[in-house]
Order: sequence, then structure tokens, then C-alpha cells
Amino acid sequence: MSQLQNHEFSEGVTMLDFASPIIAPHGDGGDTSFMNNVPDPVTAGPELPTFKFALDKSTGKVIGNCYGKEATVTQLPISKGLAGVSMQLEPGAMRELHWHATAAEWAFVLEGQVRTTVIAPDGTSETNDFEPGDVWYFPRGHGHVLECLGNKPCHFILIFDNGYFSEFGTFSITDWLGHTPKALLAKNFGLPESAFEGLPQEEVYFAQGEVPPTEQTVPLQGWKKPKLTHKYAMMKQPPHRVFAGGREWTVDSTSFPISTTISGVILELEPGALRELHWHPTADEWHYVITGNISVTMFGSHGRYRTETLEQGDVGYIPQRLWPLHRKRRQHPLPHSDWVQHRHLSDHRSDSVDRRQPYRHLGDKLFEAGLAVR
Repeated sequence: MSQLQNHEFSEGVTMLDFASPIIAPHGDGGDTSFMNNVPDPVTAGPELPTFKFALDKSTGKVIGNCYGKEATVTQLPISKGLAGVSMQLEPGAMRELHWHATAAEWAFVLEGQVRTTVIAPDGTSETNDFEPGDVWYFPRGHGHVLECLGNKPCHFILIFDNGYFSEFGTFSITDWLGHTPKALLAKNFGLPESAFEGLPQEEVYFAQGEVPPTEQTVPLQGWKKPKLTHKYAMMKQPPHRVFAGGREWTVDSTSFPISTTISGVILELEPGALRELHWHPTADEWHYVITGNISVTMFGSHGRYRTETLEQGDVGYIPQRLWPLHRKRRQHPLPHSDWVQHRHLSDHRSDSVDRRQPYRHLGDKLFEAGLAVR
């Protein structure tokens, strides 16, 4: 598998999970919380829709040995709160300077080494080097560059806090400058028009060049560091939870303060293990399977449910209103990643909820009702 598996996991099934909040719009008066309860036509039908997409098997954008493959509402209509991209850069390649006007970016490095430079609207900037297991977060509107370091390709997963956002609809520096008259560029930068003769006329997207030097280059303005770093070494931390059947690493704004809209989880499940019944009260959940495969069941109201098998490179999505159940299928542990769309990671686990209930609520009422139905 990846360097990440070799570093942290046995022969494992690992999932990467994310979450992000669903925020109701504010009106001029009255309680607008009902806006969060309007039925979603995608999930309100008699049968639940698919919540699986084979991300790494999709085509995406390929330039040389670099690629970007995305999962948005176009590919997976249920995923309205979060979008994701699987991106690979070859040695010396760069995802050119760009920015997202409508989405923040959260990333998890799977393989190789990546150097990022991010520029904030207040003029601060930061350059960081990443290895497998590291995380970055760029708020909306922060320009950034991604470069592959070393002599091996790098592979990372990007998450955006807007399911309608497309990686291929970003604002790229070459796209902007290439469509600006040279006379205006000369006036803007105080340079002769001849300085822009070799400027690309179309978006470059992936730029190929020499492998960057090991030592980071100092910006022309010198270092003006931001108050909050954009980097977090997630997998260098001890597991947040160790339980029968697996381990779990988490990161949210408590440990990574700049990450105000997305939280992440690495979940490793042993053979036959179960991620107990649970739900997120404030967030949608986005899954990416790093290795292995897993059976996921999504529960809705009125007895509706749907089960999908997610394999390595697949994406799963569970909306806030519905409940997921994860089961490891084969003989090896599963590294898996979850993202939730919220600054703080919060879930309700069925066993802990049941233990906090008065016994008569469960024993006298629920089970007697079940017997009566039978």
C-alpha cells in the first residue's frame, strides 16, 4: 500500500473520514432552525440513493503522470456538504498558484513528500513540507502552491467544505494572467510588456520543472508568518482511541485551530471488527478507503437502509440526518479515513446512548413493543 500504511499500520483496512457542519441560513427574525429539517429530495424517496463513488477508478484530469480525480455532487449527488479530490504529482511537478473562492481545503498526505506555500489576504505566508500522515488546511480565498519533493510521486486527498465545489473550477494564476492584456500586466507590475512574452495563454494547472531544493526558499518580502500554522502532523500523535477491533486518530480545531470547518479521522479496523452504530448530530460524513474494503450500511427513517461495499480508493458519504454502520469484511485490518464538516468532532454511539437511558425506556418499552409487533 502507501508509505502511510508501512509507517503506521499492519496489513490494514484504514478509512479516512471527514465532517463539516450544515449551517442554517439566518433570517431577519424568528427561529430559522427548521431550515435544517427541510427534506432533501435526494434522500427523501422510498429508497435511499447510492452513497458510494469509485474515486480512484475515475478519469479526472490527467497531465503526464499527474492527475486530479474529484467527487462532487456531479459524481455523487448525495454529497452536498463535502467534495473530495485524489491528486498525484510526479517529482518536480507543481499544482500552480491558485485559490478557492467558495471552499476551504483540508488535505491528508498518503504517499511521498509535498511542499506547500500559502498566502493569506493579510500578507502573511507560510511554507511547509509534508510527509505521509500529515494534514494541511487552507481557508477560503488563501492562495496556495503544491510541489512534489524528492524523486518519488506524491499522493494526497483533498477535502473541500462545499459539495458543489469543483477542483477544476479554481482560480489559477496562469488562467488569470494569460487572459489579461500585456499592457495592463506591464502597468500593474511596473515591467516592460516584453517581460510577459512567454506567459502561457491558457491555464497550466500542473506545471513541470526541476525538483525543488531541500531548503525552502525565502519569499522576496522575507518571512511574515501567520499566527496559526497550516500544518498538523496527525499520524505522529498517539491514537485518540484504542478499542477492541481497532484504533482511531482524530483532528479538529481543538488540536489544529486553523481548521475551523473540517475535522478528520483515521480509523483502523481489524478483521471482522465493527464501528458501532453511531451518528453525527451536527455534520455530514465523507469516507475514503486507504486500503482493504469495508461494508457500510446507511440507515434512514421508515425502515429504509442501504448497504454498500467500499474498496480501496472508494468514497462514501453519509448525510447528517442518516446513520452509518461500518463492518470490516476481509481478513486484513482496514485503514480508513473519515472527514466531518465541523470544527469539532462529535458523535453519538449507540451503546453509550443506550447506557444513559432509563432501563424501562429500553426494556419495558422498546423490547415489549418489538414483541408486540411480532
